[in-house]
Amino acid sequence: MVLAGGAGERFWPASRARRPKPFLRVVDGRTLLDATLARARRVAGPGRVWVVCGAEHARQVRVATGLPAARILVEPERRNTALAIGLAALRIARQAPDAVQVVLPADHVIPDARAFAGAVRRAAAAAGEGVLVTLGVEPTRPETGYGYIRLGAPQRGAPAGLHRVRRFVEKPDAARARRWLRRGGYLWNSGIFVWRARTILAEIERCAPEIHRSLAPLRGPRGSRAAALERAYRSAPAQPIDRAVLERSDRVWCLPVDFHWNDVGTWESLAEELGVGEDVTRVIGGEVLLDDAPGNLVWARDRLVVLLGVEGLAVVDAGDALLVTRLERSSEVRRIVARLRDRGRSELL
Repeated sequence: MVLAGGAGERFWPASRARRPKPFLRVVDGRTLLDATLARARRVAGPGRVWVVCGAEHARQVRVATGLPAARILVEPERRNTALAIGLAALRIARQAPDAVQVVLPADHVIPDARAFAGAVRRAAAAAGEGVLVTLGVEPTRPETGYGYIRLGAPQRGAPAGLHRVRRFVEKPDAARARRWLRRGGYLWNSGIFVWRARTILAEIERCAPEIHRSLAPLRGPRGSRAAALERAYRSAPAQPIDRAVLERSDRVWCLPVDFHWNDVGTWESLAEELGVGEDVTRVIGGEVLLDDAPGNLVWARDRLVVLLGVEGLAVVDAGDALLVTRLERSSEVRRIVARLRDRGRSELL
């Protein structure tokens, strides 16, 4: 199942309510959603790929994916990932009670699709034994914008290559991130999960009873009706699956992976993905004139953009809005989006 319901606020002004980050072409000419679907189809047979999205993007998703309506699960409102995953698990388990559910966010960059597929198959083999598996990525820098996984010691009898998760750790400050990078034993939480659909439903019931109760109207013969779905979402708490279940479950294992992964969550992480450095500026589109302007990321559109004597910037021209920020501060764009929302600005649409 592909999670395509995020707002991508830190990617403003390119990411908008009507065209969020998964629909942007930012790396190799494909949208992030297209690239995610291609990876999904490497590990799931025909008729076994599902997408969860919001009502405002349902038509775009249908056009972009070519999936039948029955495999596009439309959320009436945002309630974070726990409810979305539970909804999909219910539908999947109804069709195939023993199915393994692979959860893929729609906005990741993973160039090595073969290594990705191999890791998912290893995780799926372990999931068949009734455990919850998360893929953990080896950190390459002291990143403060990601959650981390602290690994437990390898245990006898564990599925090949897997570790018990000692704990999930929220986004750290810079000092702790540097310390963890030096010490080792901490991985980035990729947000890619593998488990049997019925296993995650059982753990939702045990660890997140409020979400389990909200899903109850969707279990019966009328569970596919719009009214039942709206009731479920009105009553549900908005919680990520990590906090609702994984931090409370004793069945969570981590598979460390060494393939390249980037969630391109900020302009800084996109700049890193595109190789921006001290002497390298990358231009994603439009007409740009550079003069003594190294280490910048520029996204232009219909008008000429000129950079003179500046470095380390993200310059994003969306036509009706222009963002200029230091790359290292681009994670703060969400704060600007909140201010614009409070003012009812149309530049968010």
